[in-house]
Amino acid sequence: MNAEPLNLFLIGYRCTGKTTVGRYLAEELGWAFVDTDSLLVEQQRMNITEIVGAHGWEKFRKLEREILKTVCISQRQVVASGGGIVLDDRNVVRMRQNGKTIWLRAKHATIKARMLQDKDSSNFRPALTLNDSLTEIEETMQLREPIYYKAMDFFVDTDDHDIHKISDIITEKLKTIIPELF
Repeated sequence: MNAEPLNLFLIGYRCTGKTTVGRYLAEELGWAFVDTDSLLVEQQRMNITEIVGAHGWEKFRKLEREILKTVCISQRQVVASGGGIVLDDRNVVRMRQNGKTIWLRAKHATIKARMLQDKDSSNFRPALTLNDSLTEIEETMQLREPIYYKAMDFFVDTDDHDIHKISDIITEKLKTIIPELF
């Protein structure tokens, strides 16, 4: 086995499948599953909307960075990251030093539909702008897409696939870049 640290970090915008796919992929690999947002919420005993409301985005990003640092102590994990984790270059460097980074992508309309179906969306996905949801998605993605692209080892589009298919796509891509994993 490769001596390098190995975790799989799932990055991408809200509702692209990081948590759902991450849980399934971890089970398939026999690895641990970690969700950085869930760890942060558990640690702070507040949901993300409350944390941001009480302390602001800057404090949230600092807490997020600390959680990622703690997560990276371990190996053989599938890590679902918060959508904005890539906004801090230090997080990107840490993820790249500790594994492979996979960008889960979805079309803006798909993201909006998934957000509307997600009962926890308001607690775990506070508004990022004052615009309506589709405009917010479009504006935020315009800013983040180049950052996700720079941070990733590869991407997978999640629009028209179930979690099994997405996991299979990820596994096949990993076999070409980390064959010793399989």
